[in-house]
Order: sequence, then C-alpha cells, then structure tokens
Amino acid sequence: MHHSLLGRGWLVASLYALLCGCTSTDKESAALNSKDGLPIGAVIALTGNSSVVGQDQRIGLELARDQFKDEEPKVRLLLEDGGSDEQTATNAFRALIHGGAVALIGPSLSQQAFAVNPLADRAGVPVVGPSNTAVGIPEIGDFVARVSAPVSLVAPLSIQAALKQNPAIKRAAVFFSHDDAYSTSESKIFQQALVARGLQPITVQRTNVSDTDFQNQVTATLRLKPDLIVISALPNDGGNLVRQIRELGYGGLIVVGNGMNTPNIYPICQKYCDGLLIAQAYSAEARSASNEAFLAAYRKARGGAIPPQFTAQSYTAYQVVVEALRKLHADLPAGQILSALPTRELRQRLNAAILGGSYDTPLGPIRFTPEGEVIQNNFYVAQVRMNPDGRSGRFQLLP
Repeated sequence: MHHSLLGRGWLVASLYALLCGCTSTDKESAALNSKDGLPIGAVIALTGNSSVVGQDQRIGLELARDQFKDEEPKVRLLLEDGGSDEQTATNAFRALIHGGAVALIGPSLSQQAFAVNPLADRAGVPVVGPSNTAVGIPEIGDFVARVSAPVSLVAPLSIQAALKQNPAIKRAAVFFSHDDAYSTSESKIFQQALVARGLQPITVQRTNVSDTDFQNQVTATLRLKPDLIVISALPNDGGNLVRQIRELGYGGLIVVGNGMNTPNIYPICQKYCDGLLIAQAYSAEARSASNEAFLAAYRKARGGAIPPQFTAQSYTAYQVVVEALRKLHADLPAGQILSALPTRELRQRLNAAILGGSYDTPLGPIRFTPEGEVIQNNFYVAQVRMNPDGRSGRFQLLP
C-alpha cells in the first residue's frame, strides 16, 4: 500500500512526469514549491520487513515537522513509503525528485541508499540519510550526506563493552545478513574489532534478511562453544535469531548492531532480548536545549516514553534541512523569496548550506565533512533490560 501526505496537484504533476519520461521545468517546480511551502521529501520503510525502523522514523519526522512549522521559510513534509526493497524506494525517490522536492530524507536502509542516492545525485537533489550507516554512503556523490554515524565509528564500542563485562572472552562467533549492505558492512567492522583485540572469530555465519529459522546455523555455532556472539542484522531477522540462540541454550553475552537499535525488537525476541549490548549514537540522557525540546515533544506525543535512536536521527535530518533553508532565506536580499528561485539553483544552494552548517541537535552538536559525512562526538553503549512482562524494556546506558 502506498502511503503519502502529498497534495493532489503535486501527485498529478509527478504522475505526468513519470508517464511521459520527463521532469518538471524549473518554472513549473517553483510554482509547486511556492503553493503550500517548500516541499521536503522523505522516503522511509512504512511497509515490509524493515517497517519497524520506519515506524520510529516516521514519528521523528512528524515531530520535527510540527516543531519547525513556524519557521521561515514555510516548508511541508512529503512522506513516501520506501518499503523495504530497492524498487519501492526507487519509485518513491523518482516521484519526489520529479515533483520538485528541494531535498530528500531517507531511505531507511543502506541497501536502498546504494540504489537510490545516485538518482538524486544525478538530479542535483540534496539527500540526508537518517539511518544509512554502511561504509561508502557519502562517497556516492556530491549531493549525498548523512546524520547517521558510520558503523566504523560506532560498532567497535559494543565489542569493547562486552570485553569490559567479561575479560575472559576468548571465543567469538559472528552472524550477519549477507544480502544486506548495512549488515555486510557492519559485520566487517565487527570482525576487524574482534581481531584487533586478539579474538579471531571461530565461525562467521551467513543469514538472509528474510530468514525466520536459524536452527542449523545456531546449532553448528553452539557446538564450537562461543563465549561471545556478535550479530549484524535488521530487527525482524535479528530478533528471531537472538530468540533462537537463547532457546537453544546459549547463556553468554550477545552484541547486536545498529539495525536492532529500536524498542520494536522487544516483541520479537521478547524476554530473550535481555542483556543485549548495543552501541548508540543517541541518548535521552544527553543534556542540550535541542534534546530537551525533542524529548518534551516526544513524551507529549508518546505518553512519556523514551525516544529511540532512529526517531532522534530522522528528527535531526529534518532539522538540518530546515535550518539550512532558514539560513538561505535569511541571506536573501530584501524582497526576494526562496520559492522564486529556479528549482535547480535552490537545490544547489541548499546542498551547500547543509554541508557548510553546524547544528545543535538531539544527537549533540554535528556538522559535515565536505563529502557529506557527519561529524559527531557523542556515542554511547546500552544494555537491554526487559521488564517482567517480557514484551517491553529499555536501553540502559552503561557507564
């Protein structure tokens, strides 16, 4: 099912562009831009096996939309379902590009980003990735940036935390989804981190993102008697893998990667989520004006809950685009408006403003390298603590 917050006029223009194989002219796109505010497009996984990530991201985008609705220039959020596959994300990116979006946020998965970001880059549309952590994302092109810190920085922190909890660890096993770009990239980082600490993996097990039965891989691994298991997977396959590892008798530490950085894993692995170690790029305990505003908005909307990382990152991506647009607006000569600029020029200026800005966000202070890589200083490691009901819990930060 296709989800959208698009107006009818925008949709007609987009369908026409797609059917005729053409793009809107700058004049036509500017008219679209000026109708109800400058359109910011977002493509996230609202359906498919990664929709648990998209659910967190949608909340963050909508909170940011409401938080910055009174800023100048006026903007509007165009939210498209990118599904959990490359083709759905590609269709959504094309529709938003042809429809005159001044910037794009998304997609949810690194696997999708490698497919769709080149489309935006060739069209000269700035992209801000909220959760694309695989190695090589910013290098896709000049118009590609991300607010999600790369796995190379974050993943090793959880290995370090595991060794701190159990210095006697000698035998580590690794599982990863070999058909997913994020999991493959992160698994390599995990393995390098293990080897750097003298822990050559005793086995590396390949799985698929669509897998639900891992008995053969788990049984083979447990025969080798690991005292640490490291998993790089998305929430559904990763959650089921954790549950089966525990059900088959493993009692040691488990480190999981960024793909499982959501409370939506709790109903999947249930009580067996307890004790999972995971590195994070966001903490609700961080003290800053931006995080306090984000927390207040989230708790008001979600009944006092603690926001997950994916929500904070999508909120940050929207904030970055809005603040860059605000700077462009402030720098215009008196009497000029951004929506009067040719769309291509506006997108180019916006891309330069995004990459050249510094931002106080829920993730802490961030900025970008000229290549679009996020520069972030604050990272954390948390351990999952499940509640007695076995279906709810929290990420407890480790000292």
